[in-house]
Amino acid sequence: MAQSPSITPTLLYADAKAAIRQLTEAFGFAETALFEGEGGIVEHCELTYGNGVVMLSSKGRGGAFAKAMENAGPVGLFIHIDDVDTHHKRSVEHGVEILMPPTDQDYGSRDYMARDLEGNIWSFGNYSPQAG
Repeated sequence: MAQSPSITPTLLYADAKAAIRQLTEAFGFAETALFEGEGGIVEHCELTYGNGVVMLSSKGRGGAFAKAMENAGPVGLFIHIDDVDTHHKRSVEHGVEILMPPTDQDYGSRDYMARDLEGNIWSFGNYSPQAG
C-alpha cells in the first residue's frame, strides 16, 4: 500500500463542483472521494495527482475549519509533473487562465502557472522538491 502524503493542501470553494470539474478535466487530477451533504454541498472531496492529494470542500458549510478560513485569500500550490508542455496544452484547451507559459527556470525546472476559477494559483513543473 502506498504511503499517504505527509502534507495535504485543503481548499474551500464557493462552487466546489465547478472546481472539481476544472481540476479533473483541465489539470488531470483524479477524484478518489466525494461526500456531499444536503443540496449538493461538497462536504469533503479528495483529488489525487501522482502520489499527491488535495482535499477540498464547499465554503459556508460551517465548522471550525470553515470559520478559520472564511476571510482567507487564494493559495498557491506546486504540482510536480513530467511533461510540462503537454500538461500546459491540456489546460489551455480547457480555457484555464495561464499566468506564465512554460518557462525554463534558473534552478533547473520547467514550469508554468495558472489561476483556477476562484483565484488559487497552481504551478506545474518538473522540479521535484525533496523531503527529509
